[in-house]
Amino acid sequence: MSVWEYANPKKFMDTTGPLMPWVAGLAAVVTGVGLIWGYFFTPDDFRQGSTVKILFLHVPSAMMAINIWIMMLVASLVWLIRRHHVSALAARAAAPIGLAMTAVALFTGAVWGQPMWGTWWVWDPRLTSFLVLFLFYLGYIALWQAIDDPDTAADLTAVLCLVGSIFALLSRYAVFFWSQGLHQGPSLSLQAGERMDMTYKLPLYVSMAGFVLIFVALVLAGTRTEIRARRIKALEARERMG
Repeated sequence: MSVWEYANPKKFMDTTGPLMPWVAGLAAVVTGVGLIWGYFFTPDDFRQGSTVKILFLHVPSAMMAINIWIMMLVASLVWLIRRHHVSALAARAAAPIGLAMTAVALFTGAVWGQPMWGTWWVWDPRLTSFLVLFLFYLGYIALWQAIDDPDTAADLTAVLCLVGSIFALLSRYAVFFWSQGLHQGPSLSLQAGERMDMTYKLPLYVSMAGFVLIFVALVLAGTRTEIRARRIKALEARERMG
């Protein structure tokens, strides 16, 4: 069985329909366990106090904000190369989720940073690249809405996604590119002396897994909605012609 079979809208709908309740339920359970574990069953940090517990929401949302854009990039490339409509619709469905994740990451980052830095925002290169990514999400969604022809919209948004990927990568690797600035280093580091204690790391991993499952559930639901909307438009066009 080839993975390209699922590019067929009917195959995609038939396959994902039964999976939706299971993925959504698992997402709710895993996310709930991760956040409750992190917020209520981990100690306060000796320097940051209880403020450190924002990481169980901030880190997963920031991770997903970047990775969702990368998923959109892959789906856009599939559309440009193979012209599979499901991939274009999946990229479109993922954009509002990525926008929400970016907004959550920016907000929780400000709440986390204010007690540490004494300010809600600084024009740190790492923070600025993330803000630009947020604007790219807005532009991507607006471009889909502004163009009536769906194939033309898919082409132009795919190009925009390619350009925006530069800032997605900058946001992902900014902690390595810029050593100066107020923003802390990577929360999960492999370097000796910078490793997070397992007391925080385990619930953080669970929260991250929960956010991944939330995205999968939402993007499946969104893609299915986009396919239905495309079918309705096609039927309406046939009725007008007939």
